[in-house]
Amino acid sequence: MTYCVGIKLNAGLVFLSDSRTNAGVDNISTFRKMIVYEKPGDRFMVLLSAGNLSISQSVREILQVEHLKETETSDPITIWNATSMFDACRVLGQAVRHVYDRDAKALQASGVEFNVNLVFGGQIRGEGMRLFQVYSAGNFIEATAETPYFQIGEYKYGKPVLDRVLTPDTDLDEAAKCALVSMDSTMKSNLSVGPPLDLVVYEANRFETDKIVCIDMQNPYFRMLHSGWGQKLREVFDSLDDPVWDESHTDIPLRTEASGRSKPLKKITRPEEKLI
Repeated sequence: MTYCVGIKLNAGLVFLSDSRTNAGVDNISTFRKMIVYEKPGDRFMVLLSAGNLSISQSVREILQVEHLKETETSDPITIWNATSMFDACRVLGQAVRHVYDRDAKALQASGVEFNVNLVFGGQIRGEGMRLFQVYSAGNFIEATAETPYFQIGEYKYGKPVLDRVLTPDTDLDEAAKCALVSMDSTMKSNLSVGPPLDLVVYEANRFETDKIVCIDMQNPYFRMLHSGWGQKLREVFDSLDDPVWDESHTDIPLRTEASGRSKPLKKITRPEEKLI
């Protein structure tokens, strides 16, 4: 399994991915899930992948040369000459369908599902930054101000902190910290997600970045974040009041009359009683 997250903010973009791939508890390998496409001064794009490793590697390879033709006489559109991230994402979607047409039947015959999920984001000169999630069918959706991030892979453990912290106005350093906490929470709860991690931070309108880092478990910042986050969570948890069942002893009773149609659970005390 894997975990990847892409975040779109007013200030820029943040991408983070793990690199663990496993086919059983005794067959664990490291394969990077992120690739960066950069043409300084013109375009910057990042692709994150999750799902079947052979499919995602094929998509990444084909994307380098894949092209779209609107008409027989029009120039082909590639990720290197597309004038918008939307068009670049269309090229990516076609690359996914290209691999599907080539491999899906053979995979199905072997009992393997065609499974790939992608996050693709960046900026092309002439337009603002954009972030997309691409599905196995090659179709895609775009991030909005209400949903400024996409996750793929083992996403459920790292989602709560993203929902509580991220807004379009979040600055890039805080968003990178949030993404790393999200990854740490996922690694804590799921052994199929693991280091090394790849982190890329892109500042809006630069069309290139030097903020690329590979993080292993010896990384001093990540070690600080891992221990500090666990300690602070425990401190916050301990600071919350324990539930009190007798309302005469507290201003915040647990047991109160529920509003509306909600009533306490009914106990069954005799064989002939019915729940409803």
